[in-house]
Amino acid sequence: MTAVLTKPSRGVLKPSVSSPSVMPPPPLISSPYGSNLQQNGSHSNSFTPSVAPSIPPYGQPPPAAFHSMAQSPPPVQQLTNQMSAMDIAGYGQRPLQSPSNSAAPQFLNSPPPLMGHPGHQMPSPVSSPLMTSMGPIPGGPMAGSYGAQMAGPQTAGIPGSFSPSGSQMAGPAQKKLDPDSIPSTTQVIEDDQIKRGGQIYVTNVRGQVPPLVTTQFTVQDQGNASPRFMRCTTYSFPCTADLAKQCKVPLAAIIKPFATLPENETPLYVVNHGETGPIRCNRCKAYMCPYMQFMDGGRRFQCAFCSCVNDVTPEYFQHLDHMGRRVDLYERPELSLGSYEFVATLDYCKNNKPPNPPAYIFMIDVSYNNIKSGLVKLICEELKTLLERLPKEEGAESSLIKVGFVTYNKILHFYNVKSALAQPQMMLVSDTAEMFVPLLDGFLVNYHESNAVINNLLDQIPDMFADTNESETVFAPVIQAGVEALKAADCSGKLFIFHSSIPTAEAPGKLKNRDDRKLVGTEKEKTLFQPQRGVYEQLIKDCVSQGCSVDLFLFPSQYVDVATMGDVPSHTGGSVYKYNNFQVEVNGQQFLSDLRRDVEKFIGFDVVMRVRTGTGFRATDFFGAMFLKNTTDVEMAAVDCDKAVTVEFKHDDTLSEESGALMQCALLYTTIGGQRRLRVHNLSLNCSSQLSELYKSCETDALINFFAKTAYRAILNQPLKAVREILVNQTAHILACYRKNCASPSAASQLILPDAMKVFPVYMNSLLKTPVLVGSTDLSTDDRVFHRLLVNSMGVEETQVLLYPRLIPLHNMDVSSEEIPAPLRCSEERLSDSGVFLLENGLTMFLWLGHACPAELLQNLFNVSSLTHLSSEGLQTVKQKDRAELLFRQLLIEDKGLHGGASYMDFLCYVHREIRQLLS
Repeated sequence: MTAVLTKPSRGVLKPSVSSPSVMPPPPLISSPYGSNLQQNGSHSNSFTPSVAPSIPPYGQPPPAAFHSMAQSPPPVQQLTNQMSAMDIAGYGQRPLQSPSNSAAPQFLNSPPPLMGHPGHQMPSPVSSPLMTSMGPIPGGPMAGSYGAQMAGPQTAGIPGSFSPSGSQMAGPAQKKLDPDSIPSTTQVIEDDQIKRGGQIYVTNVRGQVPPLVTTQFTVQDQGNASPRFMRCTTYSFPCTADLAKQCKVPLAAIIKPFATLPENETPLYVVNHGETGPIRCNRCKAYMCPYMQFMDGGRRFQCAFCSCVNDVTPEYFQHLDHMGRRVDLYERPELSLGSYEFVATLDYCKNNKPPNPPAYIFMIDVSYNNIKSGLVKLICEELKTLLERLPKEEGAESSLIKVGFVTYNKILHFYNVKSALAQPQMMLVSDTAEMFVPLLDGFLVNYHESNAVINNLLDQIPDMFADTNESETVFAPVIQAGVEALKAADCSGKLFIFHSSIPTAEAPGKLKNRDDRKLVGTEKEKTLFQPQRGVYEQLIKDCVSQGCSVDLFLFPSQYVDVATMGDVPSHTGGSVYKYNNFQVEVNGQQFLSDLRRDVEKFIGFDVVMRVRTGTGFRATDFFGAMFLKNTTDVEMAAVDCDKAVTVEFKHDDTLSEESGALMQCALLYTTIGGQRRLRVHNLSLNCSSQLSELYKSCETDALINFFAKTAYRAILNQPLKAVREILVNQTAHILACYRKNCASPSAASQLILPDAMKVFPVYMNSLLKTPVLVGSTDLSTDDRVFHRLLVNSMGVEETQVLLYPRLIPLHNMDVSSEEIPAPLRCSEERLSDSGVFLLENGLTMFLWLGHACPAELLQNLFNVSSLTHLSSEGLQTVKQKDRAELLFRQLLIEDKGLHGGASYMDFLCYVHREIRQLLS
C-alpha cells in the first residue's frame, strides 16, 4: 500500500499586503497568560496591549512512568496512578450524555441512487496524489459475516446480503491480503504526530485543516476558533446542494464551547462594553467578529453573515488605516480573535435582573442496598473534603456556589444546615405526589459558613439509616424537589443524585421492568431505547426552565431502565455514570475519581446557544445533551467542559468560493459566580466546486462523531438492521464518489481511498460493532442505552479513542525514559504470550498479561512472583485465557466481533465490493 501525502495578539503587528484569507496576519509577538491563571477562566474586563514573550512549545514532557520499578516494585494502585499520568484519556465512566428525541427525522437518506445518475454533471476525473491505493482486493469468499442480520438494500444497484456463506466479489480469486497492507490507524496517528506534533497552529488561514485530535499542538488564535472548540467534518464545503448530495459527505461541526485549554494557551478574553452591551448586526443579530467589514471611514460596518450595513455607535467608532482596517484592530478581541467572551447586560438576564450564583444539591438514596454496600458512608466521607474544592471564579477567595442535602428512599428527608445551628435538623416529606421543599432558610447555604454543621450531618447520615430495611425508592419526586428548591432560591444549579434501583415505590414516575430481550432483532427493538414519557417529559421542561442540570450516579445490580432514568440528565446538559454491582473495594476509587472531577470541572448554567451562518447554508439539526424549544435555539440547563454539540448544516443557496462559509456559535450562560456572559466562537471554511477539495479537507474523526450520533438517534425510530445498512451504504457512496470523480484511473480490483479518509472504514466498522448497534441478546439493555447516552454528547477526542482504543505494549517500555511505547493496531495478532499490554478506550482500561509473562517483569510491576498471586482489584487486570479476557477482546476492534460484526479486513472487502457495484 502506498499513500502520497501531498495565541491572541496584544502587540504591534506588521501589515500584510496579501493575506491568505479574511483573517488578520500573524503577529510578530504573542502574549500567553501566566501559568497561575485559571484555564478557560476570565481575567480582568479590560484588554490592554502589552509585549510578552512568544508562546512556548507545547507542554512539558509527560511524567516518568515506572522509572523506579527495580528499586521499589509499585503496588497495583500506584500502577493505576502511573497509567493516569501516561497521557491517556480519563478512563472512568465518562460524564457524557445525550438527548433522545422521539420525533427524530428519518436517519440520513434512503438508499441513494447510483453515482452518475441523470441530473448530476460529473466533473472529469482528476489525478490526485491525495489518495491511498491498495493492491488488488482478493475476490474469494468472505471470512466472516457482517453483523447478525446484515442485508444490503436491494434497490439502486446495491448488492444483496453479506452472508456468512461467503459472497463472491467480481474478478479472479487471489491470495488473502496481508493485514499490514491495509490502512493503519496507528500509522496515521503516528504520521500526523511526526508531521505536526509540537507545532504552533495559527488560526489565521480560512479552511485550514487542523492536526488530528491525537496530536499535541499549541493553538494561537488569530481570527478562527481553536479546533479544541470547533471541528468540522470537512473544511471545504461544496458550493452547491447538488455537489453535497452527490458526494454524501455530511457537512457538520462538533462544538465543545467550554473545552479545557492547555496551560500554555491563552484563556479567553472577556470584553465589557458597559451598558451598551455587545455590538451586533441589526438584522441577523450576529456578534461583532473578525469577518465584519468596516467602511465609510469607520462609521459603518457590513455584516459578513447577512450583508446588512450597520451604523457604528459613537462610543465604538474608530478610524480606519490605509488598508481599511480599524486602527484598534489588535486591541479588541472581537475584531482579531476567533473566540472571546462579552459581559452580558441586563437585557440578556431573566426578568432583566442579574442572576444569583448557582447551587449544588446532593441527593443520596439511603435504601438498604446503598447502606449495606458502604456506598452512603463512602459518599459522606468524600463530601467532607470535596466541598472544600467547589469551583470558584478566578481571583475569588472562596466559591459562591451554595450547597444543600437530601436523603431519600420512599420518602424525602431535607436538612437544615444553617450556620447558627448546633446540630443539623431533618424535615420529612412523605407526600411525594405533591412535592414541596419544607424549608427555605437553611437548606441552601454557603459551605464555608456552615462547614461545622454540614460535617456534623455527613457524619450522622450513615448511622441514621444503618438499620434500614427499606428497599423501595422514588426518583422523579427527587428531581422535582431539587427544581423546587432552586426555584425558591431563584437560582440555577446542579443535582447530584446517587441511586441504585428501579423506582418502584408508589409515586409519580414509578417504573416497571420492561427489559424484554426477545425484542432484540425485531421491529420493536427500538422501544428498548425509548424513555417512558409523561412525568419525565414535564420534569425535563421544568429543569431546563430553571437552569437545573441533573447528574445521575447509578449503582445497579439489575435492570433499572437507564433509558428513562437517564432521560432528564440527557436533556439538561447533565451526565450519567454507571457502576454495575458496585463494591467499595473494586469500584470505589473509580467512583470517587468521577465524582471529584464532576464537582470541580468548569461549567456554565442556564444556557442558550445559537449557531449563525453566512448566506447559502444554515444549521438544520443538533445532537447533544440539550433541549430544543424551536428550530434555532438550543437550550441547556448547563454545559460543562466535556460536553459537545454536533451541528449539521444544509445548503439553501449556492455558496461562494470567494467569501467561503462562515459560522458563529454564540453561547449565553451564567458563570459559577453569578455573572451573565456571552461566549462567541467563529470559524471560516473554504467553499469549492471541486469535489477533490472537499475530500482533501475531510476529517475522519469528526465524520465518525457525526455518524455515531445520527445513528444513535435513528435507532429510537428505525430497526437496527436498517440503520446499519444505511451506514454501510453511506460509506460505500462516499468512497465511490471519490473514486469516480477525484482519483486517477486504475484497475477495478484496486481499492482507492482518499488520503484524509483512508482509515474511515475501520472506524465505521468499529461503530457498527458498538453495543448500541450490534444487536446481541448477550448485552444488557441498560448497558446499550448507557453507551448511547454517553456518545451523544461526546466531543471528537472522546469518540476517536472510544472507537479505536489504544493498545500499548508495556513490556517494551524503557523504564529510564519518559517516552511511552507507540500504540499497536487493535488486533489479537499484536498480542504476545510473554507480553504485558494496556488497552483503554476512554471508558474502560485493561491490563492484559500473557501466560508466559516473565516472572521478573511481574515482580517489578506488581511485586508478585506469578500470575496466580495477582489480584484483579484496583486496576482491571486480565490474564490470558481467563474468562474476563472476553471483555478485553471486545475492544480489539480490528478483529471479528464477539457479538457479531466483521473483522476490519472483511469489512474493507465488503465495502470495496459495494463500491465496484456502484461504479459498474
